[in-house]
Amino acid sequence: MRKKLIEVALPLEAINAESAREKSIRHGHPSTLHLWWARRPLAACRAVLWSSLVDDPSSWPDKFPTEEDQKRERERLFDILGRITIETDKKGNHKQVVRGLVSWDDIKNPAIIDEAQKEIARCLAWDRGEEPPTQPDAVRDYIAKYAPPAYDPFAGGGSIPLEAQRLGLEAHASDLNPVAVLINKALIEIPPKFKDLPPINPENRQKKGMNFWKGAQGLAADVRYYGQWMREEAFQRIGHLYPKVALPKEYGEDAEATVIAWLWARTVKCPNPACGCQMPLVKSFQISTKKGKEAWVQPQIDREQTPPRIQFEVKTGKGEAPDETVSRKGAVCLACGTPVGLDYVRSEGCGGRIGAQLMAIVAEGNKGRIYLSPTDEQEQIANSAQPKWKPESELVNNSRHMTPVIYGMTKYADLFTSRQLVALTTFSDLVSEVKEKAFQDAVAAGLSDDNVLLNDGGTGARAYSEAIAVYIAFAIDKIADYNNNICTWHINRESIGHLFTRQAIPMSWDFTEANPLSQSSGNINGSIDWVLRVLENARTEINGKVLQHDATAIHENDSQPKIVSTDPPYYDAVPYADLSDFFYTWLRPCVSAIYPDICSTLLAPKSPEMVADNFRHGSKQKAKDFFESSLIKVFYRINNLNHHDYPVTVYYALKQTETDDNENVASTGWETILEGLMQANFSIGGTWPLRTELSNRMRGQGSNALASSIVLVCRPRPETAPKITRRQFLSELKKELPKALKTLQQGNIAPVDLAQASIGPGMAVYSQYAAVLENDGSPMRVRTALQLINQLLDEYLTEQEGEFDSDTRWALTWFEQHQFNEGQYGDAETLSKARNTSIQGLEQAGILNAKAGKVRLLKRSELPSDWNPEQDNRVPHWEITQHLIRALDQTGEIGAAELLAKLGNGGEIARDLAYRLYNLCDRKGWSGEGIGYNSLVISWPEISRLARESKKSEPVQGSLF
Repeated sequence: MRKKLIEVALPLEAINAESAREKSIRHGHPSTLHLWWARRPLAACRAVLWSSLVDDPSSWPDKFPTEEDQKRERERLFDILGRITIETDKKGNHKQVVRGLVSWDDIKNPAIIDEAQKEIARCLAWDRGEEPPTQPDAVRDYIAKYAPPAYDPFAGGGSIPLEAQRLGLEAHASDLNPVAVLINKALIEIPPKFKDLPPINPENRQKKGMNFWKGAQGLAADVRYYGQWMREEAFQRIGHLYPKVALPKEYGEDAEATVIAWLWARTVKCPNPACGCQMPLVKSFQISTKKGKEAWVQPQIDREQTPPRIQFEVKTGKGEAPDETVSRKGAVCLACGTPVGLDYVRSEGCGGRIGAQLMAIVAEGNKGRIYLSPTDEQEQIANSAQPKWKPESELVNNSRHMTPVIYGMTKYADLFTSRQLVALTTFSDLVSEVKEKAFQDAVAAGLSDDNVLLNDGGTGARAYSEAIAVYIAFAIDKIADYNNNICTWHINRESIGHLFTRQAIPMSWDFTEANPLSQSSGNINGSIDWVLRVLENARTEINGKVLQHDATAIHENDSQPKIVSTDPPYYDAVPYADLSDFFYTWLRPCVSAIYPDICSTLLAPKSPEMVADNFRHGSKQKAKDFFESSLIKVFYRINNLNHHDYPVTVYYALKQTETDDNENVASTGWETILEGLMQANFSIGGTWPLRTELSNRMRGQGSNALASSIVLVCRPRPETAPKITRRQFLSELKKELPKALKTLQQGNIAPVDLAQASIGPGMAVYSQYAAVLENDGSPMRVRTALQLINQLLDEYLTEQEGEFDSDTRWALTWFEQHQFNEGQYGDAETLSKARNTSIQGLEQAGILNAKAGKVRLLKRSELPSDWNPEQDNRVPHWEITQHLIRALDQTGEIGAAELLAKLGNGGEIARDLAYRLYNLCDRKGWSGEGIGYNSLVISWPEISRLARESKKSEPVQGSLF
């Protein structure tokens, strides 16, 4: 069995940098085809798959006999996979750029893919004792002939199958969720069916000069054409519901503009009998904070009416918006000031008595947004809409993920205004008309009128028209994400926010209604454009196979060995079926005739879904038992179908947050996935923390948000694997884990991920044995092994304190006991003697304040902004770290780099201290304080690079002698 590159080494910094950057790439990126939750970055999936296919040089000692030869070859492979280079932009600025297979920009170059595929073919040929092919077409044919298919049994958003297809493998994908299945079909199965086919629409057929259509470009052109036709048809039918708005006279006589958004406030009747007005529930009256474009809503109370009526007027320019009227603590009536509890609001909602009042209108002007006060006419037109159909399916009554339910919004139809329902049903109805129109045009264009359906493998006129309908249905799903009454208005970006900003359907009080017939956010043309941009870049060289299938069940295709890479559900973190029903309620009417088997259920299947849902299964224990037994079945199946020349790779991204009575840290989610692997006779041979989030998102969301997925590299455990004792396990763990942790830190793993990443090398020791026996002869539980690994992690970080100066060791202990709060002077002095320092010296060092018998550490906000370490004769590591974080927060990586350049080599230890401080914050639950330490480590590579650049640019004093 030859070791693969992923089992020995990876260029983590390059992979992580590009995986994080990918989150900010939008146009044409496959993730923009259709929303999916917890999608892995394509760069990470591509790296994992390629390095699982390519042999490590140590597997070929006859070709690379020495360690130096192997190292040199490994570096060559790293250069193909991903390398960080410094490039100069047009303005002369230096910046880090990732090049190679993991780069989103580079994979658009066919030569990059050719080079990567050539390495895969070379390993296949060497293993067969043959000369490897060299020409791109021959390489692709060789891979298609000899490489096993790649398979993801939890395909979800399709990242893994898509990247397998990009590398030249036949991609197989399955999922239980119908939305996931349809996404995967649209990504890897449909485009190859219509490879290089010219468009069939009359407009493109009449154009001259475009005789060659590559890949799915022709299909994309047809999606654009028929999508535009659908928009125009919809405008004819419902355009009267989206009237233009009259502009003030300063814009000209009879001037009017297209409305792009209506801002609404939900209302309930004030419970005060002396008032009784419809009180608006508003989180923010601010509309725009953009400089020079400030705008807000000013409520006006009309007390001449009984009950009083709240009216709204839009104000612009300098001014201050009123305070919110609703929060987690409750609401307040604007008319009488009566405080109202949320229990009352919920009861009103459950009684169907929550209303909505138009608060402001946003129109599109020549020079940006125009904010206008509401009008009775605009409100009346909105309320006049009468939908002929609405999705009556019930939302799951789970307040953790579906907050609107507790306010009486129990059906999917309740998540939309009447006008939104009319728009979405109109678009949905038009899909069948698009399909028929495209079919007639396809026959006229010469496609076979064989009447074989897309679902039955058809490639003729009928199947082609159905393919167009699928992509247009996806565009309707995209506008549903922006056209519902949960959407809010971004006051800094002056745009509409979509529903799924997180893995839940939250409640929103003031909401935004988009105009799907406009040219702004949430419009149908824009949604179609997102879809066709993905389609234009689709892979069409290799066929893909997508099935709706329960991952726990054996399938007839399992007889063919496959390379398995998968991202299983994260225990109870994401209820995919519950969330995807939002889209499925609109997708199903559009495509059920195309894929009747996939759309055979009214909602996404719930009971067999592999999620540890306490609500669904009746108790925490039953949910755990279900998930664990299901996972064991999945891993047994994977072990049986996996091609044993290749490792199985499993992604997992769940933070350990549970502690027992003795404060031992473990995680039911991690315990369950590892137990499943162990029981299915896998051993873990490698683990890689792959960054999947941007560092600025980490700084914004808090230290509890994982930055990385941990990729477990697994092989079947030999039947001859021995058993060892607990003492032997601990001895081996203490030997192996510190080395692995040091490597992880050198690789700049985020502190938030260190505990998760340490599981890998720890469980690699545990999993290579048939059993670890406790003193009574019983097998050690996975949970116990996890607790021991976490204890050794704490010990490792504590031992690192010996590298810090005495002032810093005092500060660490004091911080653990008091954070930045005051403590007794006597206690501080006693501790200072034990740490071989003094309170006076610590005060002179500028890290604490001693006054009136009390001592406390200085907060970063209290540190001097003009601190210069070159002029400070006492610079503890604590002070360095706090000043670097302060500079990072206030002046970004450039400011932190300028400070690091002044510190010289003394600054490097700040990163090690940040790991220790984050560990303390995590254990204490100080998530807000932990963000700073986590951010410093995440930003360290760039801070260090900028500091080095700064030093290079400094003038050097010459000498004559």
